[in-house]
Amino acid sequence: MDATQKIKINVVVAERSYRITVNSSDEEKVRKAVDLVNQNVKRNKENNVYRDFQDLLSMSCLQFATENVKYEADHTYRDQCLEQKLEELSALLDENLDS
Repeated sequence: MDATQKIKINVVVAERSYRITVNSSDEEKVRKAVDLVNQNVKRNKENNVYRDFQDLLSMSCLQFATENVKYEADHTYRDQCLEQKLEELSALLDENLDS
């Protein structure tokens, strides 16, 4: 099966069934994401006061978005540190090669 081939899969998110189209190469990732969302909704359901699934999904969405923002900030910082270190190494190499 071609990795870019589209397939239809059924998923259940917060007790609702959806038929979605994904790349065959992404199916496993999508199913893992569905599991993460459902686990998060379940955890919120057990630990928080809520009126309906909209509340649970909203809180889950906020938690995932916050994690993503933290992850992006971490990686931006790491990238900047790596870039600085590479520039320092390059300068050291240039110094030693020139002498």
